[in-house]
Amino acid sequence: MSRECSLRSLLLVILATFSANASNWLYLAKLSSVGSISEEETCEKLKGLIQRQVQMCKRNLEVMDSVRRGAQLAIEECQYQFRNRRWNCSTLDTLPVFGKVVTQGTREAAFVYAISSAGVAFAVTRACSSGELDKCGCDRTVQGGSPQGFQWSGCSDNIAYGVAFSQSFVDIRERSKGASSNRALMNLHNNEAGRKAILNNMRVECKCHGVSGSCEFKTCWKAMPPFRKVGNVLKEKFDGATEVEQSEVGSTKVLVPKNSQFKPHTDEDLVYLDSSPDFCDHDLKNGVLGTNGRQCNKTSKAIDGCELMCCGRGFHTDEVEVVERCSCKFHWCCSVKCKPCHRVVEIHTCR
Repeated sequence: MSRECSLRSLLLVILATFSANASNWLYLAKLSSVGSISEEETCEKLKGLIQRQVQMCKRNLEVMDSVRRGAQLAIEECQYQFRNRRWNCSTLDTLPVFGKVVTQGTREAAFVYAISSAGVAFAVTRACSSGELDKCGCDRTVQGGSPQGFQWSGCSDNIAYGVAFSQSFVDIRERSKGASSNRALMNLHNNEAGRKAILNNMRVECKCHGVSGSCEFKTCWKAMPPFRKVGNVLKEKFDGATEVEQSEVGSTKVLVPKNSQFKPHTDEDLVYLDSSPDFCDHDLKNGVLGTNGRQCNKTSKAIDGCELMCCGRGFHTDEVEVVERCSCKFHWCCSVKCKPCHRVVEIHTCR
């Protein structure tokens, strides 16, 4: 192999690693919620940030607690959405927090990047609307009358600021030099799809005004959807994610469906480059914990069922006694008294 080819290969490896670790900032979720990021010196000590994110941290100290909340939101929502799947978004105390699973260009990595960028946009926007940040507030551009006959007023969520901050902070590694690698393009696409899941599901909330609670006229404002709704949307996108490869349109590198018979993906869809492992067996080299010891549903035929969850290895059945409250009665005034009820349930865990 020539020296030029060797250097090119080394550069590609460096770029792939550079992009693949772009989610390291999620380690912020591991920080104690007691302390706050209130001093510039703290930014230098934050694990998982690249130097440009450290600089952003120093310039935006008051926003960083919202970024941390966004990381926590993303991890919690990932774990909720994948709670019944072989890979259940389990985290580590090392970098990256999701293990090596996110360093591969799989659909699981696509979901992690999407929900993470959405988490930052959501948390920063919420902080703006609640008056926590001096740099932003409500979206005052939503004013005047509407074609539907109500008045735009109140505190509309400033989603434009939240999205812009997410783009600046989360996308910063991929937008650095060398961001034309296929993995960088994948990450940037999925980051934007995560933010679109909020933008495209903004709600109109209203308050009625009039005598005795009548609705003679009403004022309305734009509000973000619950983050659970964002998670549900992205989980649907995960199930229908498109496998892509890099192509060139003129001098621009883009991602196109690997199967030319598939219709092109939209900005809202998730895309991935590599097939996922089956997540059945413990494989630390690839960041897979396996399903041994996972609880499964004996009667289900879906992925949470013992046959699929346990990958055909079989399962253990144990009987455990649970105590629940029953025969509850209301006593005037003002308490509810219940009896403890004991029952035995079967718990099934994968071999």
